[in-house]
Amino acid sequence: MTASPRPPVVLDLDGSVAQLAGERRLALAQDWQERLRFGCGLPCMQAFARVLQREMPPCAAHGTVFMGSGDFHHLSWPLVARCIAAHGHTTARPLRVVVLDNHPDNMRYPFGVHCGSWVRRVALLPQVAQVHVIGITSADIGAGHAWENYLRPLLARRLTYWSVGVDTGWARWLGIGAQFRTFADADSLVDACSGLLAADGTAAYLSIDKDVFAPSVVRTNWDQGVFQVRHAAAIAGALRGRLAGSDVTGDVSQYRYRSAWKRLLSGRDGQDTAAERAELPAWQAAQGALNGALRTLLDAAA
Repeated sequence: MTASPRPPVVLDLDGSVAQLAGERRLALAQDWQERLRFGCGLPCMQAFARVLQREMPPCAAHGTVFMGSGDFHHLSWPLVARCIAAHGHTTARPLRVVVLDNHPDNMRYPFGVHCGSWVRRVALLPQVAQVHVIGITSADIGAGHAWENYLRPLLARRLTYWSVGVDTGWARWLGIGAQFRTFADADSLVDACSGLLAADGTAAYLSIDKDVFAPSVVRTNWDQGVFQVRHAAAIAGALRGRLAGSDVTGDVSQYRYRSAWKRLLSGRDGQDTAAERAELPAWQAAQGALNGALRTLLDAAA
């Protein structure tokens, strides 16, 4: 008899995640949206991690965590840490973290942690063997933005970028060319990456930011990649039986920060969604359908 899928958890920080069957939903927007969205200081993140520990069911009792807007992707950091603690991962029995994202999320941010810098924090956890960021088409890893990438996890061989159509030749000059896997198309990338992951027996955590998908699959309010759903399914399938935890972000919502500082920073990253207001309901409907499909393929991999 096949076990019933574990219920998903929705961290309802912005009202963007449509209802999922059997979900456990935590109402967090009123207390946490302004504080966490886009970025936050480390004391704030530590306080939120304590909320997760108190309010979420045990890791073994729930399925994928849905976090809403991609502006909250840095919450994967405490979710990975929680997974490590729950499953007893150590340096001798480590966890591998796999991220599907159009961006490296390893960019410099001196004010704590934000949605584009959290991968560095996870890559340097001693219980994490390796982080693979898969599906990048963003120029964030090109020569023009090289100085913005945190180099420490790349130099330590704890982080690998998998990209499509990005010139990353600059990395060879720093001796980290092996950490940059560049392909001509998504099919060849996924064939190589899924083969590597399938051959590795390490337990894994999978985080999906839906901006990795082509706009024809779903619309987000970040620049997007070229993946189709079949590419995400292949990666998840390569981890079947070894998936210790997972999360999904990249939904769409509108929000005006009370903080002028956050309005400035998010605006510079192209996060002014006012012009998209009329399209938002259609985008959110498509997002809900994709969330259901992703839940199904992640449940199958668990």
